[in-house]
Amino acid sequence: MTTTNTDFQFGGINHLALVSSDMERTVDFYTNVLGMPLIKTLEIPGGGQHFFFDCGNGDSIAFFWFPDAPEAAPGISSAGNVPGAGSIASAHGSMNHVALDVPVDRFDEYVEKLEAKGVEVSPVINHDDSETTVSATLHDGVFVRSVYFRDPDGILLEFACWTRTFGPEDAQHAPARADGTRVEPVA
Repeated sequence: MTTTNTDFQFGGINHLALVSSDMERTVDFYTNVLGMPLIKTLEIPGGGQHFFFDCGNGDSIAFFWFPDAPEAAPGISSAGNVPGAGSIASAHGSMNHVALDVPVDRFDEYVEKLEAKGVEVSPVINHDDSETTVSATLHDGVFVRSVYFRDPDGILLEFACWTRTFGPEDAQHAPARADGTRVEPVA
Protein backbone atom coordinates (compact mmCIF):
# COMPACT_ATOMS: atom_id res chain seq x y z
CA MET A 1 0.00 0.00 0.00
CA THR A 2 1.47 3.33 -1.08
CA THR A 3 0.39 6.53 0.63
CA THR A 4 1.16 10.16 -0.03
CA ASN A 5 2.79 12.13 2.76
CA THR A 6 0.57 15.13 3.48
CA ASP A 7 2.42 16.19 6.65
CA PHE A 8 5.89 16.89 5.23
CA GLN A 9 7.32 17.53 1.78
CA PHE A 10 10.61 15.68 1.37
CA GLY A 11 12.99 16.21 -1.53
CA GLY A 12 15.21 13.21 -0.82
CA ILE A 13 18.13 12.83 1.56
CA ASN A 14 19.87 16.10 2.40
CA HIS A 15 22.92 14.27 3.71
CA LEU A 16 23.98 11.13 5.49
CA ALA A 17 26.66 11.78 8.12
CA LEU A 18 29.25 9.05 8.68
CA VAL A 19 32.49 8.97 10.67
CA SER A 20 35.99 8.84 9.18
CA SER A 21 39.18 7.75 10.94
CA ASP A 22 41.37 9.75 8.51
CA MET A 23 39.74 12.65 6.67
CA GLU A 24 42.59 13.00 4.14
CA ARG A 25 42.16 9.34 3.12
CA THR A 26 38.36 9.77 2.99
CA VAL A 27 38.68 12.84 0.75
CA ASP A 28 41.03 10.94 -1.55
CA PHE A 29 38.65 7.97 -1.89
CA TYR A 30 35.42 9.89 -2.37
CA THR A 31 36.90 12.48 -4.76
CA ASN A 32 39.54 10.49 -6.67
CA VAL A 33 38.01 7.00 -6.71
CA LEU A 34 34.27 7.76 -6.72
CA GLY A 35 34.52 11.21 -8.33
CA MET A 36 32.32 13.02 -5.80
CA PRO A 37 33.08 16.75 -5.53
CA LEU A 38 34.03 17.98 -2.06
CA ILE A 39 31.51 20.81 -1.59
CA LYS A 40 31.83 22.01 2.01
CA THR A 41 34.38 21.70 4.81
CA LEU A 42 34.05 22.73 8.46
CA GLU A 43 36.38 22.76 11.42
CA ILE A 44 34.25 21.95 14.46
CA PRO A 45 34.84 22.75 18.13
CA GLY A 46 37.05 20.22 19.88
CA GLY A 47 39.37 19.77 16.90
CA GLY A 48 37.05 17.76 14.68
CA GLN A 49 36.02 18.22 11.08
CA HIS A 50 32.80 17.87 9.05
CA PHE A 51 33.18 17.51 5.24
CA PHE A 52 30.43 17.15 2.60
CA PHE A 53 30.58 15.42 -0.80
CA ASP A 54 28.04 15.85 -3.61
CA CYS A 55 26.60 12.42 -4.49
CA GLY A 56 24.08 13.70 -7.07
CA ASN A 57 20.52 15.06 -7.21
CA GLY A 58 21.35 17.67 -4.57
CA ASP A 59 22.11 14.93 -2.02
CA SER A 60 25.30 14.68 0.00
CA ILE A 61 27.39 12.21 1.93
CA ALA A 62 29.10 13.87 4.86
CA PHE A 63 31.85 12.72 7.17
CA PHE A 64 32.81 13.71 10.67
CA TRP A 65 36.33 13.23 11.91
CA PHE A 66 36.57 13.19 15.70
CA PRO A 67 40.07 13.07 17.24
CA ASP A 68 38.81 10.80 20.05
CA ALA A 69 36.33 8.57 18.17
CA PRO A 70 36.20 4.89 19.15
CA GLU A 71 37.49 2.25 16.73
CA ALA A 72 35.14 0.69 14.17
CA ALA A 73 33.09 -2.34 15.24
CA PRO A 74 32.12 -4.32 12.10
CA GLY A 75 29.18 -6.61 12.76
CA ILE A 76 27.93 -4.21 15.45
CA SER A 77 27.97 -0.62 14.22
CA SER A 78 28.19 -1.65 10.56
CA ALA A 79 27.76 -4.72 8.38
CA GLY A 80 30.39 -7.35 9.11
CA ASN A 81 30.42 -8.75 5.57
CA VAL A 82 29.38 -7.94 2.06
CA PRO A 83 26.20 -9.76 0.97
CA GLY A 84 27.01 -13.31 -0.03
CA ALA A 85 30.19 -13.49 2.11
CA GLY A 86 28.61 -14.06 5.54
CA SER A 87 26.22 -12.34 7.88
CA ILE A 88 25.31 -8.77 6.96
CA ALA A 89 23.56 -8.12 10.31
CA SER A 90 24.40 -5.01 12.30
CA ALA A 91 23.11 -3.60 15.59
CA HIS A 92 19.83 -1.76 16.07
CA GLY A 93 20.28 1.91 15.25
CA SER A 94 23.40 1.25 13.18
CA MET A 95 24.02 2.20 9.57
CA ASN A 96 24.30 -1.03 7.59
CA HIS A 97 25.35 0.32 4.19
CA VAL A 98 24.97 3.24 1.79
CA ALA A 99 23.46 2.48 -1.62
CA LEU A 100 24.39 4.95 -4.34
CA ASP A 101 21.93 5.12 -7.23
CA VAL A 102 23.60 4.62 -10.61
CA PRO A 103 22.09 4.51 -14.12
CA VAL A 104 20.91 1.05 -15.11
CA ASP A 105 22.47 1.36 -18.57
CA ARG A 106 25.92 2.12 -17.06
CA PHE A 107 25.87 -0.35 -14.16
CA ASP A 108 28.24 -2.94 -15.70
CA GLU A 109 30.59 -0.17 -16.90
CA TYR A 110 30.71 1.28 -13.37
CA VAL A 111 31.53 -2.11 -11.86
CA GLU A 112 34.45 -2.39 -14.31
CA LYS A 113 35.61 1.15 -13.43
CA LEU A 114 35.68 0.30 -9.71
CA GLU A 115 37.73 -2.82 -10.42
CA ALA A 116 40.11 -0.86 -12.68
CA LYS A 117 40.68 1.59 -9.80
CA GLY A 118 41.71 -1.30 -7.55
CA VAL A 119 38.48 -1.45 -5.54
CA GLU A 120 37.57 -4.96 -4.37
CA VAL A 121 33.92 -5.54 -5.34
CA SER A 122 31.42 -8.27 -4.59
CA PRO A 123 29.88 -10.36 -7.33
CA VAL A 124 26.96 -8.57 -9.01
CA ILE A 125 23.73 -9.39 -7.19
CA ASN A 126 20.41 -9.38 -9.04
CA HIS A 127 17.72 -8.88 -6.38
CA ASP A 128 14.38 -10.51 -7.15
CA ASP A 129 11.29 -11.89 -5.38
CA SER A 130 12.45 -15.52 -5.41
CA GLU A 131 12.79 -17.53 -2.18
CA THR A 132 16.51 -16.64 -1.96
CA THR A 133 15.83 -13.01 -3.04
CA VAL A 134 18.74 -13.13 -5.50
CA SER A 135 19.34 -14.48 -8.98
CA ALA A 136 22.54 -15.30 -10.82
CA THR A 137 20.96 -14.00 -14.02
CA LEU A 138 19.19 -10.83 -15.05
CA HIS A 139 15.49 -11.53 -15.76
CA ASP A 140 12.17 -9.62 -15.76
CA GLY A 141 11.65 -10.25 -12.02
CA VAL A 142 14.89 -8.50 -11.00
CA PHE A 143 14.00 -5.15 -9.41
CA VAL A 144 17.48 -3.90 -8.50
CA ARG A 145 21.06 -4.81 -9.45
CA SER A 146 23.79 -4.30 -6.87
CA VAL A 147 27.51 -4.52 -6.36
CA TYR A 148 29.06 -3.95 -2.92
CA PHE A 149 32.44 -2.57 -1.88
CA ARG A 150 34.03 -0.82 1.09
CA ASP A 151 35.55 2.60 1.63
CA PRO A 152 38.92 2.92 3.43
CA ASP A 153 37.20 2.86 6.86
CA GLY A 154 35.27 -0.31 6.01
CA ILE A 155 31.95 1.45 5.37
CA LEU A 156 29.89 -0.83 3.15
CA LEU A 157 28.89 0.94 -0.05
CA GLU A 158 26.67 -0.28 -2.86
CA PHE A 159 26.15 0.78 -6.45
CA ALA A 160 22.47 0.03 -7.09
CA CYS A 161 20.18 0.57 -10.05
CA TRP A 162 16.42 0.05 -10.13
CA THR A 163 15.41 -2.08 -13.10
CA ARG A 164 11.63 -1.66 -12.86
CA THR A 165 8.94 0.54 -11.33
CA PHE A 166 7.22 -0.60 -8.13
CA GLY A 167 3.47 -1.04 -7.77
CA PRO A 168 1.11 -1.82 -4.87
CA GLU A 169 1.90 -5.55 -5.19
CA ASP A 170 5.49 -4.84 -4.13
CA ALA A 171 4.60 -3.82 -0.55
CA GLN A 172 2.65 -6.81 0.78
CA HIS A 173 4.68 -8.11 3.75
CA ALA A 174 3.62 -7.39 7.31
CA PRO A 175 6.34 -5.69 9.37
CA ALA A 176 8.06 -7.81 12.05
CA ARG A 177 7.79 -6.92 15.72
CA ALA A 178 10.81 -7.06 18.05
CA ASP A 179 9.87 -10.64 19.02
CA GLY A 180 9.73 -11.71 15.36
CA THR A 181 5.94 -12.02 15.11
CA ARG A 182 4.10 -10.49 12.19
CA VAL A 183 0.51 -9.35 12.36
CA GLU A 184 -1.29 -8.58 9.14
CA PRO A 185 -2.84 -5.10 9.18
CA VAL A 186 -6.62 -4.87 9.16
CA ALA A 187 -7.73 -3.74 5.71
